[in-house]
Amino acid sequence: MDCRVITGATMECNPYSSRFIRAKEVVYDIDKQKLIVTKTLPVPGKKPKMKIVTVADMIEKYVKVEDSMRYKGSENIAVQSAQKQEKLAKEKMLERKRREMIGRMEALRKYLEYKRLEKIRLAEEKQKTAEEERKKQQGYYIIAKGDTLSTIAAKYGIKTKDLSALNKLDKKASIRIGKKLLIPFSQEIVDAIATGEYTVKNGDTLISVAHKFNLKPREIAKFNDLKSTAIIRVGKVIQLPLPYRLKAMEARRKAEATEKKLAKSHKRKKGTRLIRGFGKHKLRVTATAYTSHGAQTDKTPFLAAWNNHIRPGMKIIAVSRDLLTKYGLRNGSRVRIGGLPGTYRVRDKMNKRYRKRIDIYMGLNRRKALRWGRRSVILYW
Repeated sequence: MDCRVITGATMECNPYSSRFIRAKEVVYDIDKQKLIVTKTLPVPGKKPKMKIVTVADMIEKYVKVEDSMRYKGSENIAVQSAQKQEKLAKEKMLERKRREMIGRMEALRKYLEYKRLEKIRLAEEKQKTAEEERKKQQGYYIIAKGDTLSTIAAKYGIKTKDLSALNKLDKKASIRIGKKLLIPFSQEIVDAIATGEYTVKNGDTLISVAHKFNLKPREIAKFNDLKSTAIIRVGKVIQLPLPYRLKAMEARRKAEATEKKLAKSHKRKKGTRLIRGFGKHKLRVTATAYTSHGAQTDKTPFLAAWNNHIRPGMKIIAVSRDLLTKYGLRNGSRVRIGGLPGTYRVRDKMNKRYRKRIDIYMGLNRRKALRWGRRSVILYW
């Protein structure tokens, strides 16, 4: 209840809210200047009584009094403002530390990513450099007529299986003229070994050239008719005494010696001339043999070029087409073959892919043709 002023004639608040109670008596406390009201509540059968409660007790028990903002609020506001500022400062410091930590973590992540990318880049550059270096140490050889994998491997001093593996070829793979084969040497070395010749460059000596081709300086000097102490000039072409060239030269010398021996053994017949005195031209050619079989000719084994009919026993040859166009041979030209007696007639021509080559007709004697094989001879006409 909140009863401020009560007089003898006024009604006071009723806690039961059913009716008003009239004040009977007003009593003043001797020591206090507050108004005390004596209340009497009606009780059935009894005289109503009223409990006197001081305003201070009422306020202490029932009223929550807030401090006045006018007097004490400023101090509380200052304390609260300081606490709030301290809290904000701590939050800002924590936020700054959090951002610094995030920044350091981001920098560390970027650094690790940079190191990873740098490692990948260095590996790629290393691989690229190795690939370029490997390409510098590799060259290509163009397959020529008569070449096989074994002969090419022997020419460059490597194994046939290694050459096949390098070019990804099967064991039974065939090679054709004009195709390129990868060789594990620089292009300069590949070309020099293929031709058997080397052009001197700036800074070359007999020792350095011999070291490039795994030869001895005195062998190169002897092969080129040079002194072992000779100074070679830039641009000079040096013949290389490579094993395959020495082998070919030895075979050629043996063939020439055999030819001379056969020429001396044949007696000159009456009315005939020696081979070296026959005709006006001579040329070293490769001679093979063929017979009148379908596997070696075509469907008409006894009909040659220019519609010439041939039969076993005839001494005729087929010539490559360059001998017809470049060297002047014709259909019916008489020729002599070094090492063979008698004269032969040109009655057939070979496939256009052959150069400086003749095919000697052996009739139907296949065994004789196989024994002849392939030889280097001198052709006179």
